[in-house]
Amino acid sequence: MDRGSERETPCGPQAGQGAEPAPPGRVPLAVVVVDRDGLVSHWSRGARRLFGVPKEEAIGRTALDLLPVSGALTEGRDGAPHADDGLGPDLESSLDGGLSYPAAGRARLAAPGRERADVLWWAYPLVGPGPERLLVLAADAEGLRPGDGTFERIAPGFALHTDFPGAQDLARRLPEILPSMSVGESARVVGQILELGYPVLEFSQNDRVPVTPDWGVARRTERKARRERAARARAAGEPVPEDLRDEAEDLEYAAVRERLEFLNEVSGRIGTSLDLSRTVVEVSRAVVPRFTDVAGTYLREQVVAGEGFPDGVPDTTTLWHRVAVEHTDEPGRWDDVVPVGEAMPFPAHTPFFRCMTTGEPVLVPRIGEEMGHAIAAQFEKRDIRPLITGRSMLVVPLKARHVVLGFMILLRHPERPVFNDMDRVTGAELAARAGLVLDNARMYTFQENVAETLQDSMLPHIPPRMAGCDIATRYLPGTLLGRVGGDWFDAVKLHGGRTALVVGDVMGHGLNSAAMMGQLRTAVQTMAGLDLPPAQLLRNLDDLAQRLGDSYLATCLYAVYDPIAGELHLANAGHIPPVLVRAEDGRSELLDLPTGAPIGVGGVPFEAVRVRVEPGDRLVMCTDGLVEVRGEDIGVGLATLCASAAHPAASMDDACDTIIRSLNTRGGRKDDVALLMARLNGIAPDDVAEWRLALDPAEAGRARAVVREQLHDWGLPELAAPAELLASELVTNAVRHSRARPVALRLVRGDTLLCEVDDDDHELPTLLSAGPLDDRGRGLRVVSTLARQWGTSRTGAGKTVWFELTLPRRRAPSAPDAR
Repeated sequence: MDRGSERETPCGPQAGQGAEPAPPGRVPLAVVVVDRDGLVSHWSRGARRLFGVPKEEAIGRTALDLLPVSGALTEGRDGAPHADDGLGPDLESSLDGGLSYPAAGRARLAAPGRERADVLWWAYPLVGPGPERLLVLAADAEGLRPGDGTFERIAPGFALHTDFPGAQDLARRLPEILPSMSVGESARVVGQILELGYPVLEFSQNDRVPVTPDWGVARRTERKARRERAARARAAGEPVPEDLRDEAEDLEYAAVRERLEFLNEVSGRIGTSLDLSRTVVEVSRAVVPRFTDVAGTYLREQVVAGEGFPDGVPDTTTLWHRVAVEHTDEPGRWDDVVPVGEAMPFPAHTPFFRCMTTGEPVLVPRIGEEMGHAIAAQFEKRDIRPLITGRSMLVVPLKARHVVLGFMILLRHPERPVFNDMDRVTGAELAARAGLVLDNARMYTFQENVAETLQDSMLPHIPPRMAGCDIATRYLPGTLLGRVGGDWFDAVKLHGGRTALVVGDVMGHGLNSAAMMGQLRTAVQTMAGLDLPPAQLLRNLDDLAQRLGDSYLATCLYAVYDPIAGELHLANAGHIPPVLVRAEDGRSELLDLPTGAPIGVGGVPFEAVRVRVEPGDRLVMCTDGLVEVRGEDIGVGLATLCASAAHPAASMDDACDTIIRSLNTRGGRKDDVALLMARLNGIAPDDVAEWRLALDPAEAGRARAVVREQLHDWGLPELAAPAELLASELVTNAVRHSRARPVALRLVRGDTLLCEVDDDDHELPTLLSAGPLDDRGRGLRVVSTLARQWGTSRTGAGKTVWFELTLPRRRAPSAPDAR
């Protein structure tokens, strides 16, 4: 129904006083929505005209007070009108909430300042969630000329089947009648209309009219012409003629409504993820093709990299990455000319530079040849002009917290209406919403990078080979926000060719847990270097946690591997037990260790056990994030760990990957994971030589002799000279400071040549600055200069001083003569 019919058939206070009747099929419509409390929640302009009550006075009032009826004429199931002496029981029952089925009828209405009017009404009960309960449509029946034979009856048409071609359009437009109703909810109402036989509603661009299937739409062409005249007047900036002002108001209302619907739809489609690249794609696809035909998104280089950037306005040196190009052109047309991933600056004369420096949208109604050439000049060896010339362009900034993160270039095809001022406002609002979503994704990416950098800095870089063992590790960050956890592993080199292996887990997540982890890991490294026994080390670690005063708890598993003795010395502080895989038969087992209490509990003793191992055995240590899944018994994960650890693998890395695949695919894991695997190769007795030296300065000469002889036996004559010199220096110091026990000298051939000297003095030597005339301090200076590594550590009986020399590389044998 058009507004022209409303003017020709007035339904206000003067209705029925010489008014022209409406043409066939045209009914001025009032729309009223009643909530579950019987109060009016929506009152249309047509309702104001028909009932004579302004919207401000109608909203929130009782519907029965606004729709007083008497002498109703209701309709029976046969479609014929029937007299009713009551007060319109169907309508009153509908308004009072007593009607659960659709009803229609005719009643005499008493409106303020006018005679009783003959009113047609339709009531549609609404089901489902939401405060709206009843939709009431009403129209003045006095102008319908029922006596001229045009209509057989005055009644709404009913959809008797569900194959209604306009159902989708009806569902889309129904929210315009029912406030706060989404498209999904309106689809439910439409489905109810079609299934239960509600009256069919025909929707024009702005009006909702109940019609019967036989009614015509003769005035639609005239309606369209009037609206076009109003649109032309507004576009030309001319005053809109009075008889067209309704059409002009409707055009503006419809345009604003459409923009709001578009923005709400876009807002619902973006921001479903904190992933920056996915968010960019969501923003691009949300505007194409409904708002634009081409959307190119550019972001600052630092935004793409997840880094911070300096404050201030961008300049001509700022690099912008093209992160997405969405379009409706033929596939591939834009890919070669403006590929995604390209980074470039923008000159000051371009509209893009103006947008990113002012932070305001830039509108170009049509890109002419001159501007097209200026834009294309920055694309070397690529002619972009055929893609942009003649198109309408809108450049909108993507900003958040007053900072420009990037911008979008929106282009419309030449045959499409150009961007106008309303599009500029819409684009700015769209960019503002998209900018906030992108900024959230950027901040999340930045925090992720910071968390990963922090975590990586705290994880040790363990060499794959240490004395008598091969080591492989894996760390998997948790899936929780922030991804920073308290899991760690480490391997510490000890004297005597031994290696300390440790895995720990600070309970909780976040930076505080990571900081606590860093403190405990540093403490373990320090105490391991002092060669504290495993149980004593955990005791000291627990005391340290108490002194730190933090409320964090941590589990820790500490093991010392002696490759010469073929032994593991282990202690546990509330950690899951390790798995030992036997090389002889491939059998795996969980080592039965005293559990102990977590670090931080305080006052709980720790016990250590010794386990014999053979060359080739593998020790697997991990944190509970690998084996524990919410809702599942941890025994299931431990059994899977044992089975996967025993699986044959070509290398240590492959063995770790097998374990991760077996346990990390079960789902439900949110905790971080630390995994350490050590293959315990051992050191053969033939690679170890030991001597006892008396507390006599002359024993330094003997030490040189036995070292030289042993190295020749091992086929290492190249190391004889430096090794006997350094061994002589250490033995001289040991003999000088020992009290009663003989000095022990040991050589170990492994990946390096290790020389150790033990004595019963607990004071550790230090490196001193020796002058030309000093007779002390030169020995350790020589050791520090010539040795690959050297160090000292206390033992139960005194101390050990050691050094290492790099083994010479062996030449590969020459190929045999082919002659």
